[in-house]
Amino acid sequence: MGLSNVCAKYCDKLGDTPIIGAILKPREKIAVLRLSGIIADSGMRRNSISHARYEQLIDDAFDTYKLKAIALVINSPGGSPAQSTLIADQIRRLAEEKEIPVYTFIEDVAASGGYWLSLAGDEIYALPCSIVGSIGVISSGFGFQDLIARHGIERRVHTSGKDKGFLDPFQDEKPGDVKRLKALQNDIHEQFKDWVRKRREGRIKAEEKDIFEGQFWSAPQALEYGLIDGLGDAKTILKSRYGKDVKFKEFKAEKGVLSSLLGGSADRVSLPDTLAQTLEDKSIRSRYGL
Repeated sequence: MGLSNVCAKYCDKLGDTPIIGAILKPREKIAVLRLSGIIADSGMRRNSISHARYEQLIDDAFDTYKLKAIALVINSPGGSPAQSTLIADQIRRLAEEKEIPVYTFIEDVAASGGYWLSLAGDEIYALPCSIVGSIGVISSGFGFQDLIARHGIERRVHTSGKDKGFLDPFQDEKPGDVKRLKALQNDIHEQFKDWVRKRREGRIKAEEKDIFEGQFWSAPQALEYGLIDGLGDAKTILKSRYGKDVKFKEFKAEKGVLSSLLGGSADRVSLPDTLAQTLEDKSIRSRYGL
């Protein structure tokens, strides 16, 4: 690397600081927040998208010196509605407080909770082959009652409330439990639909019955329905908007499992847990053909 390039590199880094930056006149910046993976509480799943993992990163991104915009890069097949809400609400609050535009860019998939996160952007873009949508709520599990009966295993459950055994996978499914679960799902689904209506107000071009039943589409179809604003990638679109000299500064969470293996975390890596999570992640992504 030549001397001039070395100087340029370190001057640009120093330019990220407000005082020195005012003298060096650093380039304007786009903060890139990468949200990739299943959305779940970080205490339950390593390497997930969770508010606990991303809260400080989001704050840091919005505190970037000479910030022009935030680019959310989303690659998620969904997960927890609560974590999606916490992250999206924080992004919107900071965007409005600091008057910073937020642009969402979808990579492989932004489905279910992934699309919920995407709606934190003022505008949403995707690649032509991206998967978008799945505006619905799903709950899945297994019934093991016949399996344990076949092996002579007796299930003993004692509760102090008649509903404490709700959807016990080792007992026969009860119609009342299913009815209660449906009511919970409908409540969350309505919140999801309200979020879509609010964030895509005036841009939806399809009937609600055609987009709110859990379907998902390729990006061109999502564009036709008004679920996104255009096709393209972050650098191409934002350089055309803010100039070719704008600097992209990335913010992404560390890999929890890797840091554990390297001794950077007190958490122990459980191979069975990691394998189970990998299989579950693959199952969720397979729902969208990924």
